[in-house]
Formats: sequence, C-alpha cells, structure tokens
Amino acid sequence: MVKTGIIFFPAFDWSLGESHPEREERLLYTQEQIFEEGIMDLPQIIQYSPEVADIFDVLRTQAIFPDYRKHDLDAHLIAVGSSLILGRAIAKKELTNGFALIRPPGHHSGATVWDNRGFCTLNNEAILVNALRTEYGLKKVAIVDTDVHHGDGTQDIFYNDPNVLYISIHQDGRTLFPGTGFTEEKGGPNAWGTVVNIPLVPGVGDEGFIYTFENWILPKLEEFQPELIINSAGQDNHYTDPLASMNVSAQGYGKITELLKPDLAVLEGGYSIQGALPYVNMAILLALAGEDYTGVVEPQKPKHKEVSGEAFLSFIHDLKKQHENAKPNWVFRNEKYFPSGEWVYSEKDIFYDTHWFRERRKDYIRKCNHCGGTVLLLTQNLETYEKGAVIRIPFEACEVCEQAGYDLFDTLKEREKNIILQNLSKNKVTWYTGSGEVNFG
Repeated sequence: MVKTGIIFFPAFDWSLGESHPEREERLLYTQEQIFEEGIMDLPQIIQYSPEVADIFDVLRTQAIFPDYRKHDLDAHLIAVGSSLILGRAIAKKELTNGFALIRPPGHHSGATVWDNRGFCTLNNEAILVNALRTEYGLKKVAIVDTDVHHGDGTQDIFYNDPNVLYISIHQDGRTLFPGTGFTEEKGGPNAWGTVVNIPLVPGVGDEGFIYTFENWILPKLEEFQPELIINSAGQDNHYTDPLASMNVSAQGYGKITELLKPDLAVLEGGYSIQGALPYVNMAILLALAGEDYTGVVEPQKPKHKEVSGEAFLSFIHDLKKQHENAKPNWVFRNEKYFPSGEWVYSEKDIFYDTHWFRERRKDYIRKCNHCGGTVLLLTQNLETYEKGAVIRIPFEACEVCEQAGYDLFDTLKEREKNIILQNLSKNKVTWYTGSGEVNFG
C-alpha cells in the first residue's frame, strides 16, 4: 500500500509584508480545503509535525555571510527541517513518497547567501539532498523544478556536481525573474550535461507541459537513473498566478506528478492564494497517494490564449536542439596561489530583489577526471563591501582535489577574513573568522 507523508508549515510568524504575495495565507486555504474534502482521512496519508533543522545541515550546503547568526533564520530552519523529516522517512522506507507543504520557499537561494532573494533565504531541497547523501549513502539524485521561475539557486549549488541532475521547466527568463535558466546552461566542466533548462514561452498549458515531460524530461531521467527524485513543486505555472503568464491547471499539475512519480514534492512558489493553491496542492497530493485527481476543478477559467498544437511542437523541437547543440566554452585562470591543475573561471552578478542590492562572485572549479572537483567561490556584497570565500571539497573527492581544498584554505587564511570550508567528503564544515576557526560536524 502507498504511504504518503505530509507536513504543513504555514510559518505564521514570517512575512515579507501583509500585501506581499509570499505571506502566511498561502497555505491556510490549502489546509482548509484538504481537511474539508476529507483527504486527510485517507488511510495512506500520514501527517508529520515540523521540526527545526540543525545549522550544520545548512552550512554543509550553503555559506551564509557575513555571519549566519546575524540573519533571522527561524522560519527558514523549520521549512528545511520539515523537508528533512519527510526525506529521511522516505530514505528509511517508512514512506513511499511525501509532500512538504511549507514556506518560506528556497530554490532562489544559492551556494552563497547574503540575504533573502526571490522570497528565499535557505534552499530546502539542496540542503535535503546533501543530508540524505551523507546519512544514507545515496549517490545519484534528480531535482525536477516545476516552478514558473528558474531555480537559479538550486542550479548554482549543484552546477559542478556530476551526481545531481537538475531539470528546470519554467517561463523564459527574458520575461521573468531571475532572468536565467537558458538552454546553454548545462553544468560545470566536471558535470557537463547534468543541468537541463527548458525555458518556455508565456502561454504554455497542460498540453505543452505533459508533452515536454513525456518527450524530454522523463527520457532524461531514465538515462540518468537517479536513486531519488525530488520535485521543486512551484505552482505559479497556474493560469491564475499573478506573477507569471502560463496556463497550467490543477489537473495538469496532477498529471505531471503522476508522470514524474517524485519521491518527495517540496512546495516552492505559487501566489494565486485562493484561485489555484488549494486545488493544485490537492491534485498533487491525490496523485502522490495514487488517488483520482480528475475531479479537482478550479472555480476560475483560463483567460489567456494557450500556446499549443503545431506552434508548440515546433518551438519545443527547436529548443531541444538548442540544448543538445550547446557546447562548453571554458575560461581557464590559475591564480599564483592556486594548487596544481586547470581551474575553470566564471563570474556571477547576483541580484537580491528583496532588499535591492547585488552580490559579485568569482567562481573557480578544478577540472578533474576523478571526482566533482574542488570549488572556490570569492564573494562580495556590493552594498556593504563585505567579502567572503567558500571552498568546497566534493563528495567522494579524489586525494588531489581534497588536498587542493585544504591547501586553498591554508593560503586564503592569509588573505581573507571570512572563509567557509565545506568538506562534503568528510562531512565537516570549518568557518574561519580571521581570529580563529569554528568547526561543525
């Protein structure tokens, strides 16, 4: 028998403003609808209670600058903890699958964090993935992001990880925040092809999404063979969402869930609080539980013209060709203090829309034929001019890359005052503050 876990965490005490789209009412109508319809009485639905995540689980995956203690993380840590509870229950085979109906969302929060952006401060799914890989020995994980906005934070965290497949189907970044997620973004030098971005034109609905899943996303998952599939279940592709321009229905979301068969769905965006969320959430939950979702019908009807038929087929065919034909264009740069090897260099300008400032980042990844490669991120807040550095030693690091991480750490202590060393291979985090080291793990 299917066992589907569910957690509600509306985060009543966290809000970006009474009239903000990301506010506590987002989940209240969903709770009422699911209880009123008797969904929670189904024998296969098991409700869990939220818990607070440990800060170590966060720092293993994300570097919080200038100091995690200066951020208000209470609600975010409970959202992370809720994801961890269901993820661990699934890894232990207590559940078949689960749905974390939580806020705040997380998929715009990347490898370096200076503040909230895109309503996100901590990345719920990314933190969960690294926790499960550490605790249960999972190797290959897929994250399929169905939020209307590109999950640039999740992509950022796993861009250089060959064992995490990240697929995002979203409205074209030229028409919507955060302005990223194009077909040529396919992964770093040791993980090329593990990122798949599918930027859709506004107006695509159920037909286009289902076709894309059946003819692009599911074959890619079959090829990758993940041990775990996580759905970043953003619901702002719905035709009533006030922040976007797509045409997906609640039944469409149910069908997508039925096709994907995720082990865990984690709520991301979706801001049509009454017109969409209660219906979409119910359709997803019913699909996870193996129940009929075709009776879930929203009160409002679509107002926008749907992009479908031959026009859509021609578009998606060309988009897939663009993805397949995209080739890497690495820039190599070795600084004088770098350990031996070839280091691929790139720059990022990251916009924090909540408090309106930018982060500038210089990224280096050691090219390696044996592991994911050592990563160095040099970051600066362009509002305060504070700086930070992140060194990441990957899971199952080869001896050379692990030593390169330690050597970088020792060298940077002479140049930087705020360094976080994430040793995923040894499950340890070291934070250097200029006056000493703090160890986690």
